[in-house]
Amino acid sequence: DLQLAESGGGSVQAGGSLRLSCSVSAGFTFHTHAAGWYRQTSGNECKFIARIRSDASVEYDDSVQGRFTISRDRAKNTVSLQMNNLKPEDTGVYHCAAGGRLWNNCDVNRKENLWGQGTQVTVSS
Repeated sequence: DLQLAESGGGSVQAGGSLRLSCSVSAGFTFHTHAAGWYRQTSGNECKFIARIRSDASVEYDDSVQGRFTISRDRAKNTVSLQMNNLKPEDTGVYHCAAGGRLWNNCDVNRKENLWGQGTQVTVSS
């Protein structure tokens, strides 16, 4: 089965930076699919954060625009999320998703696309 794996989470103070990375098992290429990041909080809210389409166009939630950058490394077959100027409200479990089309709704993505187990990001004030 195809599987996504996230890495790079951790604990930082507000204003700090983290870089998340998403890799995939053999048989799937990110550059021919859409890929994105979603955040799930302790209150079980799941929110769209960023996505990159197969044509390399990108989209961000307003709350992270200008602070987060999603990118794709074709040679390594990975998708990354560079997170700068982190805020306490960025805290949560960050999940990677990939497939033909990504939805804003996390539950739909879990059913329709590849969905990773997530990596914890904690930002303290």
